[in-house]
Amino acid sequence: MSLSSLLKLSDAIDRLNHFIGRSAAWLSLLMVIITLVVVVLRYGFQIGSIALQESIMYINALVFTLGAAYTLKEEGHVRVDIFYSNFNDKNKAIVDIIGVVCFLFVTSAFVAWSSWDYVSVSWRILESSPETSGLPFVYLLKSTIYILITLLCLQGISELIKSINTVVKTK
Repeated sequence: MSLSSLLKLSDAIDRLNHFIGRSAAWLSLLMVIITLVVVVLRYGFQIGSIALQESIMYINALVFTLGAAYTLKEEGHVRVDIFYSNFNDKNKAIVDIIGVVCFLFVTSAFVAWSSWDYVSVSWRILESSPETSGLPFVYLLKSTIYILITLLCLQGISELIKSINTVVKTK
């Protein structure tokens, strides 16, 4: 595969994660509205809804899992840049390559491996809320772990391609 076709792949991944991340941001507004509804129902009308309360937790999980790759794309992640900020573009790209390969991919693989039983058992029993009026989709909530891993690894591939391009261009 040529570098130009890899850069097209990187651009496609960036566009996908940009779309997903920006769309997920709207879930924050939905979460605030549902929280307001829960508070008004509880304190204004003495009506409680476990399902509504649990939906806030589900939406929060989606905001995080769908937004993490977008955050990486926008370089909004935590970076210890005592030295990084003073590096030239080539050295920054080398650090980014090491970070993606040694940290992002390894951590993602570990999380995927260690959460397999957690998610698969939940699917096997179609786990639902322990509350009688709660949401019956706990297994779907737990599956968002794999959405997070997939989107982060895709964005990691994109960042790797862009960093390799930077190293090649600045020889």
